[in-house]
Amino acid sequence: MTKKGVVLMTVKGIAGIVLIFSIAGWTNGTNRSDKTLEYCSTFRQIQLDIRDCVISPDSARIAFQTVMRNIRSEFNKDSCRAIDSSYFVYPVRCYLPKESIGGKGEGFRPEGFDLFDMNVKGSHPAHDLFVYDKNQDGIDDRTWHPIDVLSFTSGIVIATETEWKSDSELRGGNWIWIYDPCLDGLFYYAHNNIVNVQPGQWVNAGDKISEMGRTGFNAYKKRSPTHLHMMFLKLNSDALPEPYDTYDWMLNAAIRE
Repeated sequence: MTKKGVVLMTVKGIAGIVLIFSIAGWTNGTNRSDKTLEYCSTFRQIQLDIRDCVISPDSARIAFQTVMRNIRSEFNKDSCRAIDSSYFVYPVRCYLPKESIGGKGEGFRPEGFDLFDMNVKGSHPAHDLFVYDKNQDGIDDRTWHPIDVLSFTSGIVIATETEWKSDSELRGGNWIWIYDPCLDGLFYYAHNNIVNVQPGQWVNAGDKISEMGRTGFNAYKKRSPTHLHMMFLKLNSDALPEPYDTYDWMLNAAIRE
């Protein structure tokens, strides 16, 4: 299947809504109920259990469905407006999509992806966003500053990993999962150096969530250029994840200097 043939959704066609939250405190990240934090903790544990192969794919799938249905229920979607390109902010500060998206978008390969089975390999349902960092020190060669990773859309941080070590064989490194209630899907940001957000925190599109790094077993190797790995999983009616290609969204996203 070609990249364009996978679950096609345009900026116009994705349910046609942007969520305007009436729950006080969500937009500034101050309202983190015990229930929400419990759901976040459960989601993270499911990801760790999948990674460590201590849960079967079928059990992981059921657990994921349950927690995502609970997280969905936390948000009021009564007041909405149409989606347009202003909803998205390109996730790498000071970079243009055309100079940083790997392979001009051809890096997105969703065939065979299964979030719940670590034995499935070969797919890449994401985009790698590359930067100028020839000596691989995590510092931009043009600005001499760390590269900020920005939240592509607004949503709630539901899980993070912040303790990856260079001798670890785990993939992904320091990662962030953010649930966007409007798009009803999960964004995954991997290989970060410093993570600046925490579970239960609300972030708006364009907010800094991390600094780009080289964490993760494969990303840490010299052969791998410094990059951000960003994946979006759209939830279907059964609250199960399906890879979705964000290439067109990124091309039309706002750029932050």
